[in-house]
Amino acid sequence: MSDFAFAVIITPRGGKDWIAQVRRAEDQGFSAILLPDTMFTPSPFPALAAAAAVTSTIKLRPWVLSAPLRHRAATAREVSALQLLSDGRFELGIGAGRPGGDGEAAKLGMTWGTPGERRAKVAETVAAVRESVDPVPPVIVAASGPRLLADAAGYADRVSLAAPPAATEADLLPMADAVRSVRELPITYQLVGIGDRLPYFTATKFGHTAAGLREAGAAGVLSADPDTAIAELYNLRDRLGIDELVVPGELADDFAQVLARIG
Repeated sequence: MSDFAFAVIITPRGGKDWIAQVRRAEDQGFSAILLPDTMFTPSPFPALAAAAAVTSTIKLRPWVLSAPLRHRAATAREVSALQLLSDGRFELGIGAGRPGGDGEAAKLGMTWGTPGERRAKVAETVAAVRESVDPVPPVIVAASGPRLLADAAGYADRVSLAAPPAATEADLLPMADAVRSVRELPITYQLVGIGDRLPYFTATKFGHTAAGLREAGAAGVLSADPDTAIAELYNLRDRLGIDELVVPGELADDFAQVLARIG
């Protein structure tokens, strides 16, 4: 399944730890390091710059840059610096902001705006990056609503389906169709759990259990058996066009057997 890519979300807990984590992700065979853009995690640009300095092949991507929280020209400048420092390994993961982002915007002195204004901010930021950054990075837009999914399909290189943990294939299908109604694009989706393991945030904030999600038919919960998990990944690719899976860092070691067999 060499045409399937696997990215991993990592958050720095300290300088030495960050270097060890990103080197390990590269050695394990992950295709990209993803770093959240929130007010309670380190700013992704300097952290990814540090990751660029100690790696050589793995891609570097904010996951995802919140367009309403940043000025588009400043974003283009930061992206240009990271493209330079990483020798062209930067990928622009971007979205219109997560729920509750209005509070973060207020802290930064930015205008949150209406849903339509936030969608426009994503497109404007992408345009600014493409106009001023060389080489132009791949653009991955994370979206959940049909309007941003359709808008993003018009200008992104890839779209990520930002669905809740319990989303089933039936829930994901209209999201994928909203993209494909505009044009065929590769699609990304985030792993929710593997076997009996869930990320801490998913289990605590949302109160989910792996057993409960499996019973509900959650598409993002894979079997602990590597061969079965690979078959489940093929199904996601064939039915929904998903060819990149984002793996939470807490699940990276659990996913290692699948990654090793595919690689």
